[in-house]
Amino acid sequence: MARQLLQQCTVCKAWCLETTCPQCGGNAQAAAPLKWSPEDHRAKIRRTLNNVATPEWSASIPTLPSVEELRAGHGNKEEE
Repeated sequence: MARQLLQQCTVCKAWCLETTCPQCGGNAQAAAPLKWSPEDHRAKIRRTLNNVATPEWSASIPTLPSVEELRAGHGNKEEE
């Protein structure tokens, strides 16, 4: 099973990517459990129940503005 990269020290509560805290040398453990197991055998069923394959679902996902839109918006703010 895949291990989560983000770790939290059990002693000083610092965040790190190693299993040993670089600040205090304490033990670090996974900050949160993985949401889904990589070996999830029911993933296909869950995707079917949530209608992930439908065009309506993919259209409902919010999108970020394009680079051109961001640049145009940034230029307008400078002019003001």
